[in-house]
Amino acid sequence: MDVLLDNLDLYGPGFLNTVELFLISAVGSLVLGTILAMLRVAPVPVMRAMGATYVTLVRNTPLTLVFFFFALAFPLLEIVSADTFGGSAASYYFSAALMALTLYTSAFVCEVVRSGINTVPVGQAEASRALGLTFGQMLTSVVLPQATRAVVPPMVSTMIALLKNTTIAAGFSVFQAGSISANLSERGENQLIGLLWVAVFFIVLVIPMTLLQRSLEKRWSIAR
Repeated sequence: MDVLLDNLDLYGPGFLNTVELFLISAVGSLVLGTILAMLRVAPVPVMRAMGATYVTLVRNTPLTLVFFFFALAFPLLEIVSADTFGGSAASYYFSAALMALTLYTSAFVCEVVRSGINTVPVGQAEASRALGLTFGQMLTSVVLPQATRAVVPPMVSTMIALLKNTTIAAGFSVFQAGSISANLSERGENQLIGLLWVAVFFIVLVIPMTLLQRSLEKRWSIAR
C-alpha cells in the first residue's frame, strides 16, 4: 500500500490517461466498426470489397506497427499540421495512440457485428424489403437491433482486449498505466509491488464490463 500512496502523483495521471484512451478508442471503434460491418454486408460489390480490404489489412497487421505508423511515419505525410493535435509532442503522441487503437480495434468490432448480422434470419431482411424499407433502414431498424443481442459476449471480449492494448502506448511516449513501472524504477521503488497495483487497476476496470455482459445476456435471454 505504501508504494501506491507514496506515488499517487504517478498512479493518478497514469490511470486517468488509460481510462481516457480506452473510452475514446472504444466509442470510436464501435462507430467505425459498425460502419465497416454495414459495408461488408452491403448489396454493392465495391462497398463490400472496401470493407473486406480494410479488415484484411488492419486485422493482420501487428498493433505495434500501427502505432509506429502514426507515431513516426504519419507526421512525414504532412496531411495535418502539429497544431491540429495541440501543438505539443505529448498531445500529438496521445492523439496518435487514439488513432492507432481506434483503427485497429474497429476491424475486430466489424467482424463481431458482422457475425451478429449473420445470426438474424434471412426472412427478416426479405420481409423488410417487402415493406419497402431501404437497405439502410432495414439494417438500422430491423437487423442491427436483433444482431446486438448475439454479439454482447464477443464484443465485451474485444473491449477488454482494447483496454489491455492501451499499455502499448507506453512505448510511444504516452504516459499511462503501462508507464508507471519505469517511473517507479527511477524512484527506487519496488517494481513488483508497483506492477501488482497496476494489475489490480485493470481488474477493477474489467469487472464492471463482465457484470454488464452477464446482466445483458440474462435480460435478453429472458426476452427471447
